[in-house]
Amino acid sequence: LFGCGSVAQTVLSRGAVGEVLTIHIGFTLGVTMAVYVAGGVSGAHVNPAVSLAMLVLGKLKLVKFPVYVVAQFLGAFAGAAAVYGLYYDAFMDYTNGILTVTGPNATAQIFASYPGRHLSILNGFIDQVIGTGALVLCILAILDGKNIGAPKGMEPLVIGLIIMAIGVSMNLNCGYPINPARDLGPRLFTAVAGWGTAVFSAGNNWWWIPVAGPLVGGIVGAVLYLLFIELHHTEPQKHLEEENNVKDKYEMITMS
Repeated sequence: LFGCGSVAQTVLSRGAVGEVLTIHIGFTLGVTMAVYVAGGVSGAHVNPAVSLAMLVLGKLKLVKFPVYVVAQFLGAFAGAAAVYGLYYDAFMDYTNGILTVTGPNATAQIFASYPGRHLSILNGFIDQVIGTGALVLCILAILDGKNIGAPKGMEPLVIGLIIMAIGVSMNLNCGYPINPARDLGPRLFTAVAGWGTAVFSAGNNWWWIPVAGPLVGGIVGAVLYLLFIELHHTEPQKHLEEENNVKDKYEMITMS
């Protein structure tokens, strides 16, 4: 809602009310608020790539995974519909009632990602693997109780800042979708809302890249964090035993 809404406001106003930075802020705050809203219920599973990574690491039960994924896609679809309803008159004014995927008055990019003219399918896939891998790796670091983490209650804000970091550094190629539900859900909405099947064929059949790429990237990020960070944590019990031994020795010295 907030992410696509920020893009809609920028595009439909022809840049008069919004710019690239406001889009980054919109997606950042959208993710932050989503984590605050859903964190207490599901752990804020709003991205199938993150959910798959948690499943692979054993941090999510298999029975919950398909339920979460369906909810994620439905939520993204509903969010796109809400943005379209909110700006319906602006859409009609901007497009003269002709909803297109490409061209000077194209509006499909408000809802889903499309590749830049310079971008190949392979490079786009790599883009999504790297972006989503970075997202998952950073999320795991924030949520890892044995790492530095974030102050209690601030985790959603810090996770939102990951989106900002990705947005300001990985936006050029295709707009950093890094979430299969966030991309395919709104794309399905545009397909049935008037943009037609061109939303799937555009960009050399680009649509599957923001779905498959993030799923692979999420697993890559999870495995990297496990191998290079999580497995190298020292056991807190050992530290506790060492502290207790030091304390016992100190008490023996003071008593003597």
